Amino acid sequence: MPTMKHRSAALAAAAALSCVLLSAQPAAAEKDIGGGTPAETPAVSGDEQDGTLLATAGGIVYDRSKNGSGAKAGAIAPTGSYSPPPCWYGPAYTPAQFKKEREATWAVDSTGHEWDLKQRKRYVEGEPYKDFNMDKAGKGYWWSSFPNKSYPPGWDKCTKETFWVDKGDPPPADVPEAIDPEILAKLAYAEIRVPGTKVTLAPEGETKVNLPTWAWLDGAKFKPVSVTASVPVLGIEATTTAEPVSLKIDPGTADAETYPASGVCELKGDRIGEPYAKGKSKETPPCGVKYLRSSGDGSYPLKATVTWKIHWTGTGVNAEQPLPDGEFGADQDVVVGEIQAINR
Repeated sequence: MPTMKHRSAALAAAAALSCVLLSAQPAAAEKDIGGGTPAETPAVSGDEQDGTLLATAGGIVYDRSKNGSGAKAGAIAPTGSYSPPPCWYGPAYTPAQFKKEREATWAVDSTGHEWDLKQRKRYVEGEPYKDFNMDKAGKGYWWSSFPNKSYPPGWDKCTKETFWVDKGDPPPADVPEAIDPEILAKLAYAEIRVPGTKVTLAPEGETKVNLPTWAWLDGAKFKPVSVTASVPVLGIEATTTAEPVSLKIDPGTADAETYPASGVCELKGDRIGEPYAKGKSKETPPCGVKYLRSSGDGSYPLKATVTWKIHWTGTGVNAEQPLPDGEFGADQDVVVGEIQAINR
């Protein structure tokens, strides 16, 4: 008889296969369904009888239209010990679709004869469900567990058997991992993409030893971004927003000084740092770096990391709820040359 972990893995694979098969069916008014990261409930179009749609069970829908863009955009890394939900339960199937998925699993005998018999008793023979609740088509959904595809620790802890929930009823009280706005907010966190962090430097190209180099980020790109995750069939949603708050500059060498000394440039207004302008050559840049030694025949890997403040709002939530800050950074090469003196 297979272990619980193996059964969970087998059913997760079956659910993923079901998602692929069902996604080929026409869906009702869906935006981007899941996108594959992290895990998502299958997009189900519903049962049909005499050409009439009886029920529609949607998966987690992500609206990424307010996300960051550009070739260098990427996912932010949460600070501290935060990790995304390892698994959760959500509405996955209408009766006909669950029947199709489970009978396909039994047909390949991947979970063992004894376990299959128990499943038939549970879902077909009335202990406690009968005939996959086919008589309840359009009145509720089968809920199943979904592991995060990145498999953080605990992905296999959602071991409760697939269960039925009538429309309008809450999930059972003994299922703390049931999908809710907070879980949606954390899943939306993983979908956020922020602009690349290449800073503009002045002087451009090659800077000089002991010459203050100004650094700034394009204010038009560094504005709040957000992702909304929702489960339409439950009428719940959450929007997770990331707002830029500061830029940290690491010159890539100990032979350098940063402006300010901490290397952290705070967001002021809608920009981080200040563009260099003619006539400012004798001013100290509010954000920048001064190299004390030439990079020789190479360059220094300056790293620019933006910290983003994360919060969310959602169904039934009256005020912004905090989530751990996130960071996103990138390296760029800086060539530092010696100032040439002319002997006369």
